[in-house]
Amino acid sequence: MTARFDAIGLVVSDMAASVAFYRRLGFVFPEDAGRQPHTEADLPGGLRLMLDTEETVLSFLPGWRPPTGGGRTSLALRCDGPQEVDALYAELTNAGYRGELKPWDAFWGQRYAVVLDPDGNGVDLFAPLAGAAE
Repeated sequence: MTARFDAIGLVVSDMAASVAFYRRLGFVFPEDAGRQPHTEADLPGGLRLMLDTEETVLSFLPGWRPPTGGGRTSLALRCDGPQEVDALYAELTNAGYRGELKPWDAFWGQRYAVVLDPDGNGVDLFAPLAGAAE
């Protein structure tokens, strides 16, 4: 028997807000996903992004409590180029989402920025800089 990586799961406080955020990033959810207690989006390579409401988690794990303080989880999204990092960061922050790290040229050879989803999870936006090894 071999376990294999299949999905990334996030617990969300507001399903509609989270679905709207991830749709802006290109994730495809079912039409009624914002009204469901659980939803999934297929990812490249056969993985899935699963979203569950806090109420859903509490239904099978009554002692669960939402984490407090800084996040330890982030999703990293590769953009087509440095200008897309800047444009996507601007689009999201102009739409009211919180930017945690403005776009910058990181010393490891990437244009890099971080936006927070509605629950404070980091979403890293990055692209290789011209001439940088991938």
